[in-house]
Amino acid sequence: MITSTANQKVKRLAVLQKKRRARDEEGIFLTEGVRMFREIPPGRIREICVTEEFLSRERDLVERKAGEAGVRPEVFSDHVFAYVSDTKTPQGVLCVADRGREAGPEEMFKAGPDGRAPLLMVLDGLQDPGNLGTILRTGEGAGVTGVILSRDCVDLYNPKTIRSTMGSIFRMPCLYADDLTEVLAQMKEKGIRTYAAHLEGKTDYDREDYTGGCAFLIGNEGNGLRREVADMADTYIRIPMEGEVESLNAAIAATVLMFEAGRQRRLHHRKTV
Repeated sequence: MITSTANQKVKRLAVLQKKRRARDEEGIFLTEGVRMFREIPPGRIREICVTEEFLSRERDLVERKAGEAGVRPEVFSDHVFAYVSDTKTPQGVLCVADRGREAGPEEMFKAGPDGRAPLLMVLDGLQDPGNLGTILRTGEGAGVTGVILSRDCVDLYNPKTIRSTMGSIFRMPCLYADDLTEVLAQMKEKGIRTYAAHLEGKTDYDREDYTGGCAFLIGNEGNGLRREVADMADTYIRIPMEGEVESLNAAIAATVLMFEAGRQRRLHHRKTV
């Protein structure tokens, strides 16, 4: 058991929690909690760290995951685990996970394995890790097939983002784009319609047809979409508001749009089968 925060493995984990550059250099991210531990594919596990109490309580789970991943669990004392944890109330299990291969644009634009037309989220300058994680999680539930992010978006592998995905990070294809306008131009060539969630939108979001290949553009929490990105959209849409509310939180707005697209697609599927 590791009982000192001066241990080199412990120091490294603490740096990985705090430093994006360190995570980028190793091509990894960190997951915490029993739910994420249950959901992580064994092939993505590089390291498993547990407390003695967690190992005692979940020995079968730990041994099964470790055996499938081909790694030996490292046991930390409670105070050492708390030192490397990013949560206030650690659950006693942490994994170093491989990021896997990033999806390319061509993969993003293809129909899904079940023949579903692409339903993409394009995020421009999003800064809140909770918003990003929520979009991935709700996107999976709504049938989104991929998420494209501008380079200045918050780190997809920020520990708060990872927790907010509740496991969707392992299943949702994501792509960082150096130039969103170029990616949007490629979408048009593939026949994917693009809709900008915008205060200048003239069309209510629920009056558009999302049953074909489409993408929603969501901007920065404070400033919205950059003009050059918004200008690439086929249509500006808006979510009608009552009272004195002008706009919604980015993740909430994205959720409204994604589930409307999901609703339309379910109805369309029922009519065609």
